[in-house]
Amino acid sequence: MSETTSINVEKKKPPLNGRRALPSNNSNDEENEVPEMEAFGLIPRGFNPKDYLHVVDINMFKEPHEINKQQHHTDKYYSPKLIVRRGQPFQIQIDFNRPYKPETDQFWLEFLIGRYPQQNKGTYIPVLVGDVLKPGEWGAKITHKENNSIHLSIVSSATCIVGKFRLYIAVWTPFGILRTQRNSATDTYILFNPWCQQDAVYLDDEKEREEYVLNDVGIVFHGNINDIKLRSWSYGQFEENILDACLFLMDKAELELSGRGNPIKICRVASAVINSKDDSGVIAGSWDNTYTYGVAPSAWTGSVDILLEYYSSKQPVRYGQCWVFAGVFNTFLRCLGIPARLVTNYSSAHDNNANLQLDFFLDDEGKVDTKITKDSVWNYHCWNEAWMSRPDLPVGFGGWQVVDGTPQETSDGMYRCGPASVQAIKHGHVCFQFDAPFVYAEVNSDIVYSRREKNGTQVIEKIDRTHIGQLIVTKEVGGDGMMEITEEYKFQEGSEEERLALETAVMYGVKKQTTQDTMYQPQTDVDMDFQVQKAVLGSDFKVTITFRNKSRNYYTATTYLSGNIVFYTGVTKNEFKKHSCLFSFLFLPSASAFDVVIKSSEYLSDLLDQASFHFFVTALIKETGKILAIQKATVLEIPTLRIKTQGELVAGKEMSVTVEFTNPLKQTLENVTLRLEGPGVLRTMKKEFSKIPTNSTLIWEVKCMPKRPGLRKLIASLNCDALRHVYGELNVQIQKP
Repeated sequence: MSETTSINVEKKKPPLNGRRALPSNNSNDEENEVPEMEAFGLIPRGFNPKDYLHVVDINMFKEPHEINKQQHHTDKYYSPKLIVRRGQPFQIQIDFNRPYKPETDQFWLEFLIGRYPQQNKGTYIPVLVGDVLKPGEWGAKITHKENNSIHLSIVSSATCIVGKFRLYIAVWTPFGILRTQRNSATDTYILFNPWCQQDAVYLDDEKEREEYVLNDVGIVFHGNINDIKLRSWSYGQFEENILDACLFLMDKAELELSGRGNPIKICRVASAVINSKDDSGVIAGSWDNTYTYGVAPSAWTGSVDILLEYYSSKQPVRYGQCWVFAGVFNTFLRCLGIPARLVTNYSSAHDNNANLQLDFFLDDEGKVDTKITKDSVWNYHCWNEAWMSRPDLPVGFGGWQVVDGTPQETSDGMYRCGPASVQAIKHGHVCFQFDAPFVYAEVNSDIVYSRREKNGTQVIEKIDRTHIGQLIVTKEVGGDGMMEITEEYKFQEGSEEERLALETAVMYGVKKQTTQDTMYQPQTDVDMDFQVQKAVLGSDFKVTITFRNKSRNYYTATTYLSGNIVFYTGVTKNEFKKHSCLFSFLFLPSASAFDVVIKSSEYLSDLLDQASFHFFVTALIKETGKILAIQKATVLEIPTLRIKTQGELVAGKEMSVTVEFTNPLKQTLENVTLRLEGPGVLRTMKKEFSKIPTNSTLIWEVKCMPKRPGLRKLIASLNCDALRHVYGELNVQIQKP
């Protein structure tokens, strides 16, 4: 039997460079022409291909209810093509023009991907029919023969390329090879397989696989450490055309097809292509509260609209912030079969010079000097974790890996981050690729308050070692609750293990500035704290500052409160409240407290889209010249949308969904956009309202026909310049017809 190792490439070859025999093969979309008759030499007259075995039809068993999609957990994808996972057998049926005779007939299958298929690159795969299937290797065997038909069980390699393959069936004749015609109906998508032990993304817990691969909605935790808020996000990884859009992202990133079986490479290039910086990737970020010519980040309810818009326009979609980048990245990973989850780090450090220290500079009065303070504390920051083995690292660093599509700092010259092993971050082994020092700083930095004396010396007033990375969370498996994973990233604050991990990180090159003890002598006999009253957007609230005393001295303190409207990244837009007062107190074991009232008229006109405030309170103790400093972020309560359904909730039957909202502000809302979506129930719908007067209620009714039975989620958002981050959601149980 003659076996060809490479398929003829079409006549028009692009210009080559001197270094490689073939151009780079980095598009899943491009194809080559495959000859239907590949002659071994001169073909004698009278040769009729019909005299030999030839294929009449191929049945791929590709319907959602048929064996392949059921066994491979791909029945939810809205795609007419066959979708299977690698390393696991799938079934096809071949109908020939006559019964197949194994003694004389010879045929094999050919799987091709890209424009320049080569066997040694894994882009041209001839699969011979044998007697046994070896686990994790390409192979095929006949399981059933009947009349002119045969049933084949085919298994792909557990390390093969992930993407869309073209299938041909080749039959050997004495004069040449006969192939089936190009038929897109037999195209086969091969995905990662967390159910297969030989796959790099193997995950051994079925409940976790259902959550991290098959769940198409999730929760984004936002707000801040003292006031955790949550909202749903529709990943929609099974929706129509999303799989093709995700494969296009790898083409866009120009990842060689031969590298697309490796989840490490895929995550690294995807973290760059998810953001638009330096490669015109999927989402353009905007953190300045102006979203002209685009959609405000808070208005998106899921990833589907963003990915489909990018797939069709090939232009960055405007606009995103961290949870949007993370939401879309999660869709990409789950769609390809890589287990993934969205993670929120509260009080996340954005350390511009990666020295494990956020520097806040105070002026003479103890106020923060915004001109020279460059580091910032994000109220929260969202990234992703992807599950995979790390054969490129020492044993023990596989499992969850941090990947982050939000453009913060460059890595090897591009805005990307990860994959970085969570285990390596916890133990301080930040020498292991990729970007572990940056992630380590995000969860472990100290905040250092320092003041420049008149003679130019820098005096450190306070070091806060516990503010950063206080809480790291993700959605729980199988429910909508919160699961804390802080201890996956760091040891207990102040423990011996934590100190050892820090020393390890410093040894491996994380810069850590040392503070001389002589320079840092804090006031230890006074404690200062403050609490911000929980308040609804549009109402007044108060800040209570408390001093607690541990000595018998009598002191006077000048207290300064600065209230700032901030982006959730901790960057100040403006200071809306200044309050100074002289406060004398005798140091007794009791606490002294006083209130500062914040009126809604002071903040409403400048409020940003997450209703986020940041308060600095500093107190200068007159008798010792020492400064006490503390900072906290707070978020106002934002009103929610109410969602109701009417009619029977049955797959294939029309139902109606109503969204209601009452305007709580003392002003009319203008140019309001409502969005509603629910994977498997309805595609995203939008509605514009020109005005919603104070206290009036808007009602929007939508008719839809749910496609899939089961527990589904409806998600809605409301957006306008005066009010953003308004969400509503509803779980609905869709019955079988």
